[in-house]
Amino acid sequence: MNELVSLLPIVGIALLFWFLIIRPQSKRQKALVALQSSLTVGNEVMLTSGIFGVVEALDDERVTLRISDGVSVHVVRGAVANVVPPAEPETPPATTEA
Repeated sequence: MNELVSLLPIVGIALLFWFLIIRPQSKRQKALVALQSSLTVGNEVMLTSGIFGVVEALDDERVTLRISDGVSVHVVRGAVANVVPPAEPETPPATTEA
């Protein structure tokens, strides 16, 4: 019984490590894979290198991005880090009449 009590801190540390490091990283990885598999033509994306572009074509493993007028690059899906949300039009500030 005394041996089991001495193992409790080690088990506690392992559980804490799993809850604080492994589990959140696994969730982030699953979310990234879901984002990369849900790409569609016309999405504006940011690559892991910080380059922004618009998706022109999709393949199983590759994405063709237009990064400038007349400039397209082929990258692997894994290089896509984020989908840029469309910009909302700015509304002018409301003026109050006195």
